[in-house]
Amino acid sequence: MQYIIMLERCLIIKAIIFDFDGTLADTLPVCFYAFQAVFKEFDNIEVTSEEIKAMFGPSETGIIRENLKDSNYDKAIEIYYEKYIEKHRELVPDNEEINNLLLLLKREGYKLGIVTGKASRSLLISLECLNMNDLFDVIITGDDVEKPKPHPEGINKALAHLNLRNTEAVFLGDSDADILAGKQANVHTIGIQWLPNYQTLEFSVQPDQLFCNVNEFIQSLANWK
Repeated sequence: MQYIIMLERCLIIKAIIFDFDGTLADTLPVCFYAFQAVFKEFDNIEVTSEEIKAMFGPSETGIIRENLKDSNYDKAIEIYYEKYIEKHRELVPDNEEINNLLLLLKREGYKLGIVTGKASRSLLISLECLNMNDLFDVIITGDDVEKPKPHPEGINKALAHLNLRNTEAVFLGDSDADILAGKQANVHTIGIQWLPNYQTLEFSVQPDQLFCNVNEFIQSLANWK
């Protein structure tokens, strides 16, 4: 039987939409590795993880085109994906808690979505490596929008695909951009800090809720029935 989540604003939640990097998968280390390899090879500079985080917003291809000094963008993008695949299984372990959470939500009848700034190509690599294929009812990547988060375009597209109102979904993310996008889309926002690597230590705009581990979120589902 499907859980009906009743929030403080008396919302009935039918869909749970996630950011990906730092929310559903601890992919930030492999992203940093691939970007660092690209900037070292093409611009001969060392970039830190924090410097890479500051570039986030566009997809990986957008980040390279906007920040790389060397104009051989197409080759640099291919190198990025080569490095991303090369180290993915080593740097991004399976997370049993996340996998079990997604399966639980599916069993309970929720529609599941992803709205991410990642390019479609890298997201598909990650979903394949982490055995997350076929779990999501809608996926919106950085390739699918003109304006990345914190603009709400991606969330609004996901809602339209699911044929749901903004009062019928929640959005979970680990960055300020995620929470701002959710608030601009007028959905219930949930800040996530349950993986080893996440983007925002302290949210500049407070999410409606914050969870630091998966079990807290699961317990909240029971409270919202």
